[in-house]
Amino acid sequence: MKYIIGIGGVTNGGKTTLTNRLIKALPNCCVVHQDDFFKPQDQIEVGEDGFKQWDVPESLDMEAMVSTVHAWVENPVKFARSHGVNVSPSMKEPNSDDIHILIIEGFLLYNYRPLIDLFDKRYYLAVPYDECKRRRSTRKYTVPDPPGLFDGHVWPMYLKHRKEMEASGVDVVYLDGLMSREALYMQVFEEIQNNLLNAS
Repeated sequence: MKYIIGIGGVTNGGKTTLTNRLIKALPNCCVVHQDDFFKPQDQIEVGEDGFKQWDVPESLDMEAMVSTVHAWVENPVKFARSHGVNVSPSMKEPNSDDIHILIIEGFLLYNYRPLIDLFDKRYYLAVPYDECKRRRSTRKYTVPDPPGLFDGHVWPMYLKHRKEMEASGVDVVYLDGLMSREALYMQVFEEIQNNLLNAS
């Protein structure tokens, strides 16, 4: 059985932390990080807001990302091995060798229809403006944030794309990014376990 999970939502909402916990706990689990599909810096345009447009779908090679997901769908074992993931049945899980899980993690997962349609389960992490800005200010990026980027570009684009996602009726499970890491992990892990049991 193949099962694709989306961990999406706001920047600095806890997506990568949650994803990393799930990868270790779920059988035969691979991950695709949307951040690996950013276009080169010289291809990122400057927008009307005066900032390089990193927080828009056009900054990402979404076709390549979807192709990567399709490669997993075609052969999850081969994909796992080529990405250094051990594919072996867990002693605790009966038939776990039949289960293959892909987690797709990123900030713009649910605004591109060819990707949206691939998910079996979609999670969306949200945190309030003040907390998001505080967390963002503590992060070190390869390309550092210029002054004013969060208020001038990052947050407005987050609100715009979330509104578009909601208007298009994408079915997501909202997660409160203010919950403890442990509580978030337990909530999602238990839901996934139940979904896998019901689907098998």
